Amino acid sequence: MKSSRTLKVLSEYGQLAFGIVLASIGLKAFLLPNGFLDGGVTGIALLVRTQVDINISFLLVLFSIPFLILGYFTVSKRIVIKSIISILGLAFFIYYENFDTITDDKLLISIFGGLFLGAGIGISIRNGSVLDGSEILGVYLNDKFGISIGQIILVFNVILFSITAMILSVEVALYSILTYIVTAKVTDLIIEGFEDFIGVTIVSKKFEKVEDAITKELGTGMTLYKGTRGIGGSGKTEDIDIIHIIINRIDIKKMYRIVNKVDPKAFIVEFDVNTVKGGVLRHYLDKKKNRRIPNL
Repeated sequence: MKSSRTLKVLSEYGQLAFGIVLASIGLKAFLLPNGFLDGGVTGIALLVRTQVDINISFLLVLFSIPFLILGYFTVSKRIVIKSIISILGLAFFIYYENFDTITDDKLLISIFGGLFLGAGIGISIRNGSVLDGSEILGVYLNDKFGISIGQIILVFNVILFSITAMILSVEVALYSILTYIVTAKVTDLIIEGFEDFIGVTIVSKKFEKVEDAITKELGTGMTLYKGTRGIGGSGKTEDIDIIHIIINRIDIKKMYRIVNKVDPKAFIVEFDVNTVKGGVLRHYLDKKKNRRIPNL
């Protein structure tokens, strides 16, 4: 038990170290040499760095302090401690790390700088740490005033990039926005994984045939629940079974073809799934044994 916990801690900090290396490559090999910015606290440090001759490592630590103090009162103390270690590790690595400029192409700088930085931030968040304090600010204001975290970070960065356009140039601001978009998307990809699941609700008079076709051809299980169907304004109703499934987005077109083949008049509702907990989402038919394994 103790050894497994030790291995888990070592794994977490090993991944944090890897995330720090990736983030520092994005900063030192791409963004810093070319004067490009990212969003959040990192963007503030990079912007100030263009105006004063202070090492970016010190600026990152300095501008992170208020957010870490805020985080001490709003999020887990464990997260704050790991974030302090991560930010200090990033600052230390940037201070001693030297990379030659890889490219002068501004588009490549924005894309790959954001890619490496986003991967580093995403890996850190997955292991209970943050490399940018703007997320902590978002959590605090969301808890205090009920404002969406995404909206808070968006407003934060709109202000930052507007100042960038005034101090530096509109071109730098636009490339920095591109860097931020790439960083945000890669961060989300690392945190949520490569698979994007969606929920589908199917109402059909031929529900038994639809259920059988989906199970056999798509290889996924489902949840069935009873419902009552209203017909027009006459108030007539009939009992019907409703099919609910969670599938990968890449299978959605195939699912529509399967249902349409059985019942072209089936009513289908598709919706995004933000979080899935419990159950198994990747069970398929065992071709050798012809055995079905449910996923919900």
